[in-house]
Amino acid sequence: MLLNLLSRDGCILRHRLQETAWTRGCAMAVKECKNVDGKRITIGDVTGQITKPKDLHLVPQKYVNYAQDGTAQLAQTALHHLRWMLQKDSLKQNMFLLGGPGPLRRQLVMQFLEITERELEYVALTRDTTESDLKERREILSKSAQYHYQAAVRAALYGRVLVLDGIEHAERNVLPVLNNLLENREMHLESGKFLMAPEQYDKLLQTHSQRQLDDWGLLRVSEHFRIVALGLPIEIHRGTPLDPPLRSRFQSRNILPYTFQELYEELQQITPTVSAPSLKQLLTCAFALQTAGKALQIPDFPLHNLRLAVKMMAANPKLTLQDVLQVLYPFQSLLMPDQQKRVKELLTSISLQHMSTQSVQRISSQAQDDFVDVYLDEVHLRMPCGSTALLNRNFVDLPYQRQVLATLVQSYAIGDVCLLGERGVGKLTLTKQLLRLLHQSPELMMLYEDMTSSDLLQQRITNEEGDTIWRDSPLVRAAKTGSVAVLNGLHRLHKSTAAVLQRIVHDRELQLCDGTTLLRQDRYQELLRQGFNRRQLTERNVLPIPDSFRIVALGELPKRGDSKPNWLTPELLSMFLYQELRPLQQSEEQELIMKLCGLVPPEMLQLLTLAQLLRSSKNALLHGLAERLSTRRLLKVGRRLKAYPSSNPNYVCQILQDIFLIKFMPSLTRTALEQAIKQAGIDFSCNMGQTCDWNQKQISVVHNKLLIGKTLMQLPEKSLEQQSKVPSTLFYEMPQHVMLLEHLLQDYLIGEHLLLVGNQGVGKNKLVDRLLELMRRPREYLQLHRDTTVHSLTVQSTLRDGKVVFEDSVLVKAVKTGHTLVIDEADKAPLNVSCILRTLGESGDMLLSDGRRILPHGASATTPNCIETHSDFRLIVLANRPGFPFLGNDFFAAVGDVFSCHAIENPTPDSEMYLLKRYGPSVPNKTLRMLVNAFGELRTLADEGLLNYPYSTREVVSIVRHLERYPQDDMCELIGNVLDFDRYQPEALQQVTQVLTKHGLLIEAYAKDELQSLRNQRQLQLSIQQNSGLDVSGSKLGKFDQNNEPHVGGNTWAGGSGGRDTEGLGGKGGPFRLDKGHNVYQLSDDEKADIPEKIKRAAREMNRKAFEEKLQEIKMSAHDHRLYAQLIEPNRKPVQQLRAILEAVQTKSKERQWQKYQTQGELDDTRLIEGITGEKNIYKRRSEANPWADYALTKPNRLKLVVDVSGSMYRFNGYDRRLDRESEAVLMVIEAFDGYEKKIAYDIVGHSGEGWDLPFVNMGSVPKNDKERFDIIRMMRAHSQFCWSGDNTVKAAREACTTLGAELNYDNGIVVVLSDANLARYRILPKDLALSLACGEPKVKGYVIFIGSLAEEADKIKTEMPVGQSYVCMDLTKLPQILQQIFTSSLF
Repeated sequence: MLLNLLSRDGCILRHRLQETAWTRGCAMAVKECKNVDGKRITIGDVTGQITKPKDLHLVPQKYVNYAQDGTAQLAQTALHHLRWMLQKDSLKQNMFLLGGPGPLRRQLVMQFLEITERELEYVALTRDTTESDLKERREILSKSAQYHYQAAVRAALYGRVLVLDGIEHAERNVLPVLNNLLENREMHLESGKFLMAPEQYDKLLQTHSQRQLDDWGLLRVSEHFRIVALGLPIEIHRGTPLDPPLRSRFQSRNILPYTFQELYEELQQITPTVSAPSLKQLLTCAFALQTAGKALQIPDFPLHNLRLAVKMMAANPKLTLQDVLQVLYPFQSLLMPDQQKRVKELLTSISLQHMSTQSVQRISSQAQDDFVDVYLDEVHLRMPCGSTALLNRNFVDLPYQRQVLATLVQSYAIGDVCLLGERGVGKLTLTKQLLRLLHQSPELMMLYEDMTSSDLLQQRITNEEGDTIWRDSPLVRAAKTGSVAVLNGLHRLHKSTAAVLQRIVHDRELQLCDGTTLLRQDRYQELLRQGFNRRQLTERNVLPIPDSFRIVALGELPKRGDSKPNWLTPELLSMFLYQELRPLQQSEEQELIMKLCGLVPPEMLQLLTLAQLLRSSKNALLHGLAERLSTRRLLKVGRRLKAYPSSNPNYVCQILQDIFLIKFMPSLTRTALEQAIKQAGIDFSCNMGQTCDWNQKQISVVHNKLLIGKTLMQLPEKSLEQQSKVPSTLFYEMPQHVMLLEHLLQDYLIGEHLLLVGNQGVGKNKLVDRLLELMRRPREYLQLHRDTTVHSLTVQSTLRDGKVVFEDSVLVKAVKTGHTLVIDEADKAPLNVSCILRTLGESGDMLLSDGRRILPHGASATTPNCIETHSDFRLIVLANRPGFPFLGNDFFAAVGDVFSCHAIENPTPDSEMYLLKRYGPSVPNKTLRMLVNAFGELRTLADEGLLNYPYSTREVVSIVRHLERYPQDDMCELIGNVLDFDRYQPEALQQVTQVLTKHGLLIEAYAKDELQSLRNQRQLQLSIQQNSGLDVSGSKLGKFDQNNEPHVGGNTWAGGSGGRDTEGLGGKGGPFRLDKGHNVYQLSDDEKADIPEKIKRAAREMNRKAFEEKLQEIKMSAHDHRLYAQLIEPNRKPVQQLRAILEAVQTKSKERQWQKYQTQGELDDTRLIEGITGEKNIYKRRSEANPWADYALTKPNRLKLVVDVSGSMYRFNGYDRRLDRESEAVLMVIEAFDGYEKKIAYDIVGHSGEGWDLPFVNMGSVPKNDKERFDIIRMMRAHSQFCWSGDNTVKAAREACTTLGAELNYDNGIVVVLSDANLARYRILPKDLALSLACGEPKVKGYVIFIGSLAEEADKIKTEMPVGQSYVCMDLTKLPQILQQIFTSSLF
């Protein structure tokens, strides 16, 4: 409770002053006494000495509240903590305050420093904090490097208190540099100086002069120096573990929140006008959520923000408690559906009933001097405003958005706000309207994942003289000028970097890299009242933060079912007041489009219906697609339809193809979407290749006008320099590409940026180059890759004459000159880099790494360091299709909604024939047609998942060009140029050659692996065939090399390659194969076949003997092995297909990350200035991610295979081989997953009439050899033969999904149920099975595969279950395809 500290017993805080000339003007009431000991402070029974501060501006101000009589008002909880801190200070011990998120721990320290009048040095720790940030930093001044003391050294020398905030965020090996300073008060500095404990220093001073000690570089550590560390418990909040030696040097104290009564009395003092029942109900809800947080597994409730909540309630008494709670704790946006349900039940249990909020009919504002008056109907709010900026007034006042805006205004009036919403719902548009209403100017700042804490605050640069200086970020500029910092992309910012915002948000204070301290306005005024003037404070680098300063953060909602941790951490939750912006309803979107785009055509109405259907869908696949049809995307379509209306009834199909890239979707997702499209009343059965009459699409240039189809463009006149950058390419105008060029031209003319997505080799680059050539548009080209950084994307930094000079990147040059920037391979760059392009494409606003800012065309760019975008500037981005088998990032999903997207597919057969005739005019049409048909079928197989490589037009063109130039060459050779990549994948190669042969291509020699013989028949002088030149002498067992060295050729060693007689690989005459893990050197088939029959027979006998010994070793009889081979051999090819999918998953997950702040590696171009100053950690190198970083400890995916071993499986096996198929399917999974257990952990359970959780393979105990695998099959078949009748399919599915959902140590969960569709016999409804498979969502996704059926029962069940949840597989060769659909939909 709040205490009058002079009249209450218990812990009493009082000052005994010897003199009061320099005390605060409104200091607490004290008892003065003349005491030779000076000024003292007493808390309870603990007394401490107070020393007059030398730098009063470093003493925290106004963290303690005072009554009118000057009495300090502190809660009992705070007093107990302060008493403990006073004890530790008197014992000269360092302190560690541990507790939950929020400012309580830091404010307790500030209160302690204020009442003891101690000077502060503050460091906010992040993953970017280095040793130089704590000890000394070198700066260039007058062309020489000079050392500047940092916080830890300053605190040690001048007797200040060093506060280390966010211990859990620092890298593991950074803080131990303070160990000796903590323990012995000693530290070696890079400048050669040495910090020494005061006792030792004073002892030396008795025998040596001060000058001698100075010459030796000895510095005395003050006896008043203390360190206070603040941290979160890493057992609950993920972070870096505390190093034991560091931990042992602190005294810890757990800081619990204030009690209910203490908070109640404080809130009463803040807002006396709010009724007591309302305050108590608010506190009851807050403490209920805080107490139940651990049991419900929900984030901590931000109790500190209750102070802001009551201010909102005082300003608008009509606000309901639900409105206030949702602003403080947006659980409907933050939590999963089951958690939301439990929170609602909790609130209902404490009698919190839902009440509807009164809608606001009108919002208006009027600026007067430094204030703006805002009227929400009759509610009046007054708040400070800054400089007014002219913002876009093109805002449609919809009722829903007006309500959101009203809530934002009320939150903005008392604190910083965060607007949450899906992509494309209008967050930035609403923010601009808010600032226009409040007469505020924005400082826009795009956030990205690898942004450092210094990037967020200040960036070090060099001036004209080569001296290092610090340049303010938009956030700091806003804080200094009193404008609004708009932080776009809060969800992308690393949590340790975001923690830097805590002090400026909670305390309105900030310590900058250049030594400047920003103070809240009233604290700055307090220093003025204590005798400072503004000039003196400016000289001491102390500046005020105007009251008009605010932060508006924009973030996307946490993804439902995302395996990554929720970005909205409890720390971030305590910083802002939150407001969710939901997607608009259909009527609202229709009104919006009508006002902005004119009439709404029928195609748009169909798209609006589909958008609402996806947003409201409970199917996770469909709901995840809703963002692709956002309001932003619908407005783009509306503008296009307005500019280029089409009478083609199939036009909407083409729009949907480009919006969703339907052609490139996984089969499971595509099927679900197509059903939703049909449900929305859209006929999607049209042939996408025939949406128009291609014969009418012609390209012509007449009278300086370009005409593509019916789209006309006036061609510009270009200078010689511009003409030199206009691309020129060989391009054959096949009809399909002409149609695409017209669509691209239309989007270009209405001002859209373009994104072309497709497979490799489909002509993306050629299309773009041809379009720019036709339009006479100069091009700038930029290719992205895995090492592309935000810095390199925006500027190029170089060192010139001792100064770091930032030169324009290709992107900036294009923006300035109005050229078209073509960005290729966009999917290869990290997503956080690609996302920087979002703000440029979305609003035309972009902050460069050198501090300059790109503004949209038409904006006032008269301010320094601003670049106005040229009106002709366009972005054209090229990317490969998302998903398997491409291993790039999904650029389309991350950024695609701000572009006009176009799916570039392989040409249709007629268009491809047209193209090939131009490349090979003398090649027979029959040959061209065979190639077109054969490769068309190969692409179909790739789309269906039966082939891993998507063959493209590029391969066919290469073959035709070769035939045109060398018509005498055999087709086998030409096909080999394309297919030799698959030579060592026999199953895939066989499938491809079968397709090519079926279409009449003469490739028998290639298909039969007879190319070498065919080449030898041509009597060439040089042979590419490898020949050992040695005869075989007889099979024998080779020597075993203990060192496992590679051996090539010869006949001595076991496990060699390309040799003879001994066991190995790639040679001839050996008894059996033996792989020792080395590269294989293969002898030709002809040489291997040229072995005497006697030696072949001996080798076979040795092979059989070794095989029998192997079977004996694993205790498997030859009979069992034959049975096992009968099950597995027919499925070798599907196993390889499945393993290829798993390999793709594993390969992508193994990609290393850049580690910055290294002392060796590749020079980090963002730390050139640090290199000039002499720092060592200016390099970066690729390595495994920090094991303590977020997402680094990636957990395996989890698969539970539920097999049907009921009696019907055995009974009807003779009818349709269902039990045989299931046995083969189980072996297929076991064989394919062998070696990938760390990526996908699996177990296999069975269900029958006797049980629903019968273990066959336990997780972590997978079978290791053929015998163990075959034993599993025998157990399954035996159980099915002898079990009681009955069916537990539904219960088994429910139990599997539920138990998997309860497991914590994996990323994604998949349950696959194998069943024989014998449900009707046991009166089981398909909907019951569907519900059981969905009970683990969103974490666990359930599927059922019917591998047996009487009549059409399986197909009937499938039609009655949700799309994509059930499959019918009577042909086991289709199982890998089905599993691939499941994996690509669930894992990629």
